[in-house]
Amino acid sequence: MTEPVTDKEFKAVVLDSDIPVLVDFWAPWCGPCRMVAPVVDEIAQQYDGKVKVVKLNTDENPAVASQYGIRSIPTLMIFKGGQRVDMVVGAVPKTTLASTLEKYL
Repeated sequence: MTEPVTDKEFKAVVLDSDIPVLVDFWAPWCGPCRMVAPVVDEIAQQYDGKVKVVKLNTDENPAVASQYGIRSIPTLMIFKGGQRVDMVVGAVPKTTLASTLEKYL
């Protein structure tokens, strides 16, 4: 399952994680975000225990979004060892997201 994360929790949940983290930057009004949501959920199930998957609502949590220069959503970022290691912008197919993730496992 994907879990919501806030500006306050971001460091503890994402940056301090022992395993890679996929962060879905989204907003409720964003159509492509709703399109990619089921893909993100499938990834969360497929990589359960290997990758942590969280969603950050950019409307409610602008600090982290601006810190990482999020200009368009959905943006999916992969963090490993407290560093951003990769990102995918837009609603992408599951295969694209999975192959990007595989590089960091």
